Amino acid sequence: MKIRELMELAPVIPVLVIDDVQKAIPLAKALVAGGLRVLEVTLRTPNALDAMKAMATVDGAIVGVGTALNADDLKRSKEHGAQFAVSPGFTPELGKAASDIAMPLLPGIATSADIMRALDHGLTELKFFPASQAGGPAMLKALGGPFVDVFFCPTGGVNAESASDYLSLNNVLCVGGSWVAPAAAVKAGKWDEITALASACQKLK
Repeated sequence: MKIRELMELAPVIPVLVIDDVQKAIPLAKALVAGGLRVLEVTLRTPNALDAMKAMATVDGAIVGVGTALNADDLKRSKEHGAQFAVSPGFTPELGKAASDIAMPLLPGIATSADIMRALDHGLTELKFFPASQAGGPAMLKALGGPFVDVFFCPTGGVNAESASDYLSLNNVLCVGGSWVAPAAAVKAGKWDEITALASACQKLK
């Protein structure tokens, strides 16, 4: 699937930091049961790739890699079942690497110059990061003026309270957030709680 299609599947893409591979499958099942199929597994733990591989076996889950920084991250993640990639920033090298292996890429931007560089490489769906520190909804609304054909997934400091402020903007297709899978709930195996948090996201837009 193309990045635009993935962004339109649900209002929230869970941003997941997974320490325990044993939690990966039940976590993915809980989120999918709540209507959140597109799952971003960040490369922030030693077990991230194995967690990705496990989650990719869950029916209905579309698993991607987050915090992808280079070609090696993309290649290893694809080998472990990732179907898309999210990066905190964008470089031409990363864009080429994603294109070379047909990996849909959602690159991070924070400024107008960042957006223009991404547009030079044909990318019109972008991650606004770190969203709250980079100006929040007001900044995205302003960016909508000069960049009418660019659409965003704000991530970074977005939570259940602020998500609707972003999602009310015409140039925001979804948001990324970790609040739908709280670390304490994951550790305790409170899957019904996570499913409920995921289900609540459907009312945000």
